[in-house]
Amino acid sequence: MKNLKKSKTRSKTEKSIVERILLAIKSNWQLYLMAMPAIALLFCFAYLPMGGLIIAFKKYNFKLGIWGSPFMDPWYKNFEILFKNNSMALNAIKNTILLNALFISVGTVFALTLALCFNEITNKYFKKLTQSITFLPYFISTVVVGVFVSGLLGYEHGVINRVITFFGGERIAFYMEAKWWPWILLIVNLWKGAGYNAVVYLATISGIDSSFYEAARIDGASRWQQTKYISLPLLKPTVITMTLLAVGKIMNADFGLFYNVTGDMPTLYETVDVLDTYIYRALRQLDDIGISSATGFFQSIVGFLLVLVSNWAANRYSDEGALF
Repeated sequence: MKNLKKSKTRSKTEKSIVERILLAIKSNWQLYLMAMPAIALLFCFAYLPMGGLIIAFKKYNFKLGIWGSPFMDPWYKNFEILFKNNSMALNAIKNTILLNALFISVGTVFALTLALCFNEITNKYFKKLTQSITFLPYFISTVVVGVFVSGLLGYEHGVINRVITFFGGERIAFYMEAKWWPWILLIVNLWKGAGYNAVVYLATISGIDSSFYEAARIDGASRWQQTKYISLPLLKPTVITMTLLAVGKIMNADFGLFYNVTGDMPTLYETVDVLDTYIYRALRQLDDIGISSATGFFQSIVGFLLVLVSNWAANRYSDEGALF
């Protein structure tokens, strides 16, 4: 009898949930209709391709196709090839994690500082101008950025080497010395992305109730104290959310940045070769789709686990900024 009552209660609960969902759809059908194209695109480009993950466990043959190609023996051989005695793959994994961690940490601080500086600008025209100038690089193609960088760092005609020789120094072969490039890519990444992230933080600051600042000014708080005790604490949930989203993509480097800006120079692989460029070379030079798919699958799994761990840590620290 107790089990029967429990099953009836469960069925009523499930029915009420379904009814609430149907009622919500009926009440807001216009919004759901507007969302349908985006949902369809998400399904087609994010969920349907998941079936192709099986390639990571197969010896892919173009003639036989995805489903006709035989499985590797053993099934994990592509992953074994990727990690066992493969110094280039291990170097790419190390560079991907370290460089993305550098971009996330420095980029977050820089964008946050930029947003706080924008908030201090009182002239609305100058504020819009500075926001537009810092936001513009986000839309510039990395192919164009690569041309700019080569114009700055070229050995014979680069602007920086011309300045160095003008003051009596010796030219630096930037494209032959890998040690410079983590910092060069950091500067380029900040130039391209900091303005975009700063706008997100500035939008959060704009939504803060102005009465907080008015009360602080009445109490004699300086601008720095208002920033420290009002702006930064209220920005914390947004910073945590943005960081969690970035951590989820820590295994996926910006291919355009690492390929176009470096010119895919083999002399720079030691410090700037990442998983995305490694996959591209494996596919282009070795024509091995299986290893490329295994690398991409590894990226997704590690990114998923990092999101779970980071979200758990965020929940322990603060409930406000966690994703779920």
